[in-house]
Amino acid sequence: MILEFGERLVPIDKEEWLQERKPAVFLANSRKARETLKMAGIVYDGEIQTGKVGFCKLETQQECLAGSFCIPKLLDVLGSRYQILFFVNQSNIVILDDTDFSIRLIRRIQIRKNHQGECKERFIYNYITEFMSRDLELLGQYEQKLLDMEEDVIQGKLTNFQNELMPIRRELLVLRSYYDEIMDMGTELEDNENYFFRKKRLKYFGTITNRADRLRGKTVHLLEYAQQVKDAYQAQIDAKQNSNMQFLTVISTIFFPLTLITGWYGMNFKDMPELENGYPWVVFLSVAVIVICILIFKKKNIF
Repeated sequence: MILEFGERLVPIDKEEWLQERKPAVFLANSRKARETLKMAGIVYDGEIQTGKVGFCKLETQQECLAGSFCIPKLLDVLGSRYQILFFVNQSNIVILDDTDFSIRLIRRIQIRKNHQGECKERFIYNYITEFMSRDLELLGQYEQKLLDMEEDVIQGKLTNFQNELMPIRRELLVLRSYYDEIMDMGTELEDNENYFFRKKRLKYFGTITNRADRLRGKTVHLLEYAQQVKDAYQAQIDAKQNSNMQFLTVISTIFFPLTLITGWYGMNFKDMPELENGYPWVVFLSVAVIVICILIFKKKNIF
């Protein structure tokens, strides 16, 4: 697929492009990578395998810019990612994608954007911001989940808390690293080391960096909030354990003198007081001990 730069992105025929050689965007899969790069006039000697893409990064070479996108899927952040390679030279852009993700992005750009790709800088800006367009909504969903979990903690609903919180924290950590990579890429594009971009259009890349920075800041805030919710959960667990320990301490304190009394009278010495008729007195003494202990605990607000 070849798209001609202009006010709107318009697909053009391969033969038509070969005749006019206008600046364009080439979209292909990795099997046609070398052929497409040659057609676009891009020289790249490195390995071309989208399946090995693991980061969002940009590499500056003498003849081109070579970059990769490793984009988490919004419905499965911890699962597989969209793996894309792209190349830029003085005139053309080549995108290598073995899925239909890039095609869907470009179609969304064609529907939503008035200024779709009148230049390389605008197209790269539209492309990157389009796959980040729903991220703020995703982060809002994480925030609502954490708010609901905090409310459950306050109400004492602690069942499955750890099982719910840990995946959220892992997903947020993945997103934080992802936004760091996009920020670095935006900065490198803005540096324009090969002078492939016009100086007055570098503002587009600054906007990409700023957007990724805001999303990263939101992610960091949510990670801190998740830690606060975890601390609140741990405080509830500690309070519950302290309450249980307090109850066991009260029971032990009450039964300790009773154990002493029963142990004493269980020895059956010959001259022990009340050996023959002491049972009622022992019962009375035990009840008195229990009542006195309870009164002491109530006075000290232990109950």
